[in-house]
Amino acid sequence: MSEEIEVCIVGAGPVGAVLATTLASAGVQVAVVDAAPLPPMERPEFDGRAYAIAATSRNLLEAAGVWQHLPWNPGPIRRIEVRDGAPGETASPMGLDFDSTETGGEPFGWMVEARALRMALNARLAELAHLQLHAPARAEVSRDAEGATVRLSTGAVLRARLVVGAEGRNSPLRRQAGIGATRLDYHQMGIVGAIAHELPHDEVALEQFLPHGPFAQLPMAATEEHPNVSAIVWTEKRHLAERFLALPDEAYGREIERRMGRQLGRVTPIGRRWSYPLAAMHASRYTAERLALVGDAAHGIHPIAGQGLNLGFRDVAALAELVVEAIAAGEDPGSPGLLARYQAARRPDALLMLGMTHALERLFGNSLPPVRMARRLGLAAVQRMPGLKQFFARRAMGFGSATAGLLEGRGLVSLRS
Repeated sequence: MSEEIEVCIVGAGPVGAVLATTLASAGVQVAVVDAAPLPPMERPEFDGRAYAIAATSRNLLEAAGVWQHLPWNPGPIRRIEVRDGAPGETASPMGLDFDSTETGGEPFGWMVEARALRMALNARLAELAHLQLHAPARAEVSRDAEGATVRLSTGAVLRARLVVGAEGRNSPLRRQAGIGATRLDYHQMGIVGAIAHELPHDEVALEQFLPHGPFAQLPMAATEEHPNVSAIVWTEKRHLAERFLALPDEAYGREIERRMGRQLGRVTPIGRRWSYPLAAMHASRYTAERLALVGDAAHGIHPIAGQGLNLGFRDVAALAELVVEAIAAGEDPGSPGLLARYQAARRPDALLMLGMTHALERLFGNSLPPVRMARRLGLAAVQRMPGLKQFFARRAMGFGSATAGLLEGRGLVSLRS
């Protein structure tokens, strides 16, 4: 016997879990499946990983009932300083500064520890009446014109009108559907972690463009042990990254100071060091029969703008709104028309972000003196153009010409009220 539901989401990472909680909060019958058990993802100790959550993404998380479950307050980002430089050199004074007071006073975003977001997601997943969670479980999915059959390794069988692939860049559902993907290897490695520092960050983020890739310092909330804490996202050539990752803490901290500067005083690495190869990826399409792709299953971008997860959350908002609207109208949430509207809504934004981050990486990763001078002059010119500055600031917050609904802070209408 199979159980009838409306949506089955495969993948309970941040994007898949937020989609599940958003839909279930509106009264959609939804199941989420993940091969890994979720409680062990709630690491009890500080491990250094954090997400930059844009203002529009916070609106979505509040509508999904997730933000309210964060176990401790996130760190707001109220100012962003953009500089061009080189390791060990004083950053160029010709930079670009964004202040939240210039865009209405709301923070540009919040730094949320990965373990805190996981704890909030798990708490919300467990309390929703219209959501069933299968984890750990593996899903075998077959799709046809009438719907999708999901056979789980636990023996359960689900019959859904829409299946969502949220399993990351190597999405099995994408491959099963024959959807190709274009990839671009940057031959770089991203280093992620956290640092304690002597001086307060005053809720200021730094984006330092360096010859081998950008370096970002992102203000986090204090921990019990450390009053001044920031996350770092450090892009480096792979062979250099491997060498730096092998350094003892003191030498590793000095390398961070060489890239960040001494404005926060002495730096001490805390938590674990995380690293991953950097590559861009874009699926040739986001949909197939009874299937929609979200998040990294559909696209992956360079972390230079810190927008990867937020781009996935914009997928969630668009798909959730379409599904709820269809069910409220008595229509099929997995119909070809709905899937076509989802793709039309999301591909342009993802392609724009992919192109923008690629162009930034190429422009700011060039160490030729004429190019360095040209980009410094460019940053200084934007600094003197309030209209253009506000445009870039609003984009950093996640707002664009098509931003509406959940991302603007409007909640979903409940189907069960």
